[in-house]
Amino acid sequence: MKFIKYQLLLLGLLLSSFNVIAQDDNQNAAAQGSNIQNLTPSKLIGKGQWDIKLFNNLYTQNESTFVEDDGLRQNFFTSTLEVFTGVSDSRRVNLGVIAEYRANGRDFILGDGSTERRSTSGLTSIAPSIKVVPFKNVGNFSILSSLSIPLIDSEVDDNGVFLDQKGFTWQNRFFYDYTFPGKKWQLFSEINSEYNFGDQDESFANNSLRLTPGVFLSYFPSSKFTVLVLGQHTELIDLGNNFSQNFTALGGGAKYQLTDELNVEVLYTNFVRGRDTGLGETFNIGLRAVF
Repeated sequence: MKFIKYQLLLLGLLLSSFNVIAQDDNQNAAAQGSNIQNLTPSKLIGKGQWDIKLFNNLYTQNESTFVEDDGLRQNFFTSTLEVFTGVSDSRRVNLGVIAEYRANGRDFILGDGSTERRSTSGLTSIAPSIKVVPFKNVGNFSILSSLSIPLIDSEVDDNGVFLDQKGFTWQNRFFYDYTFPGKKWQLFSEINSEYNFGDQDESFANNSLRLTPGVFLSYFPSSKFTVLVLGQHTELIDLGNNFSQNFTALGGGAKYQLTDELNVEVLYTNFVRGRDTGLGETFNIGLRAVF
């Protein structure tokens, strides 16, 4: 896939430009911490700073709880680029944009009993965004609000492969974190709400509300490295489209601070239960640069 090659090239350029050299923590780094400790999603960057994140997610399944499930393999790849900058001296307002590229594929059973792999891809949405700290004295609580604008003509291509939902989404994510004394343990929590609206005939999710609470527990063997476990639940609530679903995912991962500006993360999740949804797993890798 050409897009994967471009991503690998971009990864190489990023690593070269930031002069990635893995080093042991020195006393100054241990005292001050690193971005993976101090700049959780709850925290905002300062005026004039930039926060750029490239996150790749591969969801794969061959089992679901849909009645029409045929047991065939389906893959859904999403690459998300987030770019934010600080616009306030008090670190209480960040502005940015979020873009999503998707590349999906699935197997189909042909008339002779054989299977055929079909795929589709494209830039599917762009979302102007604002992130704020609503309470001056609570710097570890923030809200990210985005309006996702669809860039596709239809959800399913001519070969019957689903690409992305076609509808506007107003997303609000509430972040909070707590670092335990000693800075070895950190608890991060998130509640994501997505209101999907638009023509009901254009998307299965229009006129619905999606709620996703999640909890992440991290342990820091050093200031530059952390391992974590996570649990998330998603509930799609029917607001008039005659469709609802839910699922629960558990997983874990790790993050490493490559340089003062750049860190890398890997995550794995498994969908352990669900209703009217797939029961698959995700493999994730992300790069984040703050400068």
